[in-house]
Amino acid sequence: MEGQEKPIKNRSKRLGRKTLSQPADQLAPQLLGKLLCRRTEAGVLKYRIMETEYYLGEEDTACHASKGKTDRTRVLYEKGGTAYVYLCYGIHALFNVVSGREGHPEAVLIRGVCGYNGPGKLTRAMEIDRALNEEDMVTSRRLWLEDDGCRPEYIRAKRVGIDYATEKYREILWRFIVEDGCYKAAR
Repeated sequence: MEGQEKPIKNRSKRLGRKTLSQPADQLAPQLLGKLLCRRTEAGVLKYRIMETEYYLGEEDTACHASKGKTDRTRVLYEKGGTAYVYLCYGIHALFNVVSGREGHPEAVLIRGVCGYNGPGKLTRAMEIDRALNEEDMVTSRRLWLEDDGCRPEYIRAKRVGIDYATEKYREILWRFIVEDGCYKAAR
């Protein structure tokens, strides 16, 4: 049909188990630019991930699993692609993607998306709460990740809000930030 516009097809692809089961140190920078997707009563929300940080095993004193497997942390030992949603200060839901191999606790905290610079702000905006803890993001119709080909440049920084960790783990550069017109990281 010459002269008529063709509809634009959605070229994004849902992230699968293989991608989400990578070690957290590899997955955290790869999630930058991906789309965090949440189905709500109002429809599907999609926001571009602009900031992540990762937590790597029981030896990482900033990781919730540093004290071992408990009722709260057992989700960190699940297969890659499982959602770990917990309350911070009893009021802010924070969202992590469990990564790595099953049995080894590691996860990537999603710290910010385009328009929302903070993990509590993004979960409020996207209606992510404790009801989504342990959600399998590979098969879920409520919460998942998509790749539409965006590969932004980023900087590395120290993780924040982990004063309880040892100096080694407070100083390590395990946070990744994309700064552009839609996003400015909270410092």
